[in-house]
Amino acid sequence: MDTSKPVTVKASEPSMVPRLEVPFAFPFFRRFGRDFESLFDRSFFKPWFTETEPALWVPTVEVFEKGNEFVVRAEVPGMKKEEITLEITENELVMSGERKKETEEKKEGFYRSERTYGSFYRAIPLPEGVSIDRAAAAVRDGVLEVKMPIVHLEGKRRRLEIKEPAPGEKAGKHAA
Repeated sequence: MDTSKPVTVKASEPSMVPRLEVPFAFPFFRRFGRDFESLFDRSFFKPWFTETEPALWVPTVEVFEKGNEFVVRAEVPGMKKEEITLEITENELVMSGERKKETEEKKEGFYRSERTYGSFYRAIPLPEGVSIDRAAAAVRDGVLEVKMPIVHLEGKRRRLEIKEPAPGEKAGKHAA
């Protein structure tokens, strides 16, 4: 991947803010680009209470190895374990769920009600040697923690000698 190429800027209409075309396609950068562009696509004079776009939310995730364990921590404030789904395969840990928040405020001559809904989906690649059969998960104080032991596999290994072909013998031919 060549990241030394310049980023090109194209404007599809003169009245629109130019959109960035990024030469690589990592999901984070695509999402960041869409979010950044959406800031400029909206009218800044529109009142905040008329916003009709769905709230975007993705839990912050921390992934690390500690000792002989692979640990994934996700910030899921206000969520209950019943609102979170975890699935594990040999290659990845998939976290998904839906967050619902409803607030209501009543005062003299004033009433305010807000509802926020947002679903999320995160797929975390697992390293080799993780024992998915012994994985455990818990939610405490708004943090989901998944732990999996790492079983170091000792594979057969030997040093391979590199030989040069004998004079008159073509490379790649094996002696019979």
